Formats: sequence, structure tokens, C-alpha cells
Amino acid sequence: MLIRSEAPADILTIDTLLKAVFPTDAEAKLVMALRENGNRTLSLVACNDEGEVVGYAFFSPVTVNGVDTNWQGLAPLAVRDDYQNQGIALTLLEEAKSVLADFDYPVIVAVGDPEYYEKAGFKKAVDHQLTATLPDTENTFMVYEVLPESVAQYQGKVEYCNEFKSL
Repeated sequence: MLIRSEAPADILTIDTLLKAVFPTDAEAKLVMALRENGNRTLSLVACNDEGEVVGYAFFSPVTVNGVDTNWQGLAPLAVRDDYQNQGIALTLLEEAKSVLADFDYPVIVAVGDPEYYEKAGFKKAVDHQLTATLPDTENTFMVYEVLPESVAQYQGKVEYCNEFKSL
């Protein structure tokens, strides 16, 4: 399994992957809009031995209480159905943590299954007095500290890019 940065040639394949993995095309439209509006910090693909894109992770900036903190939101994280339960998403996350640390991005936030994200070292954001402005995320909003002592510096509302409002 090869993990690498997204290339322009991957865009249509990623779009197809997202439309296949999620029940609607909302995530695919979100990624296209974020890309087009310059709100992509990092996007990684996982490729099988034949070079096919089978996994994807996308990171975009978030703010805390309206302040640009260099924190990053993970959304979406996707793995092709026939490659799930093989650790690909966790491998994408580990590579992303390393790359984001190299560029001094201190924190990753994500919305998803707490049990899954806890396997990757994420903690419940509410335990750090952080909430997302996205609806219905009280129990699923998670935070990962890429750089030590970064989460404790902020409390309050974490807001994703405007493109997320269309979800």
C-alpha cells in the first residue's frame, strides 16, 4: 500500500471513490468546492499495488472562536468498500499526522465514530471544552493533538470552512 499526496490526475478517481463510499454525493461536492476555493491543506491517497486509489483523506483549515489557529479539520476520510477493515484509514491518518507535524499544524479535529477515532489517538473534544459549529456533533466531535500542549491553548467553538454549510 502506497500513501502519497493527491495529484491532479487523481481528482476524477477520488470523486468516483467518494460517490461510491458515501450514501450521497455531498462529500464529493464538498471536496470539489474546498479544492476550487483553495481550502485544501493536505489530501492523501492510498493506492493498491496496481496503483488504484482505494483510500482518501482530506484536511482543510478550521478556526477556533473565529481565530485562525492552524488547526485542521479531517473530512472526508474514505476507503473503498472492498478494502475496508485492512487498516488503510488508520495508515492514512498516521501519515497525515506526520506530514502535518512537519509543517507545524498543531491539531486535527474530526467528526465520526468515537470508538474508531480513539484507536487513532483522538480524544473527545467536549472533554477539552471544544464544540463544533456543525449540527449534531456533540458526541462525535473528536480532537487529536499533533504538537504537544496545543489543544489546551483554546476552548470554544470550532468552525469548519464555509463549504461545510452545504452539507
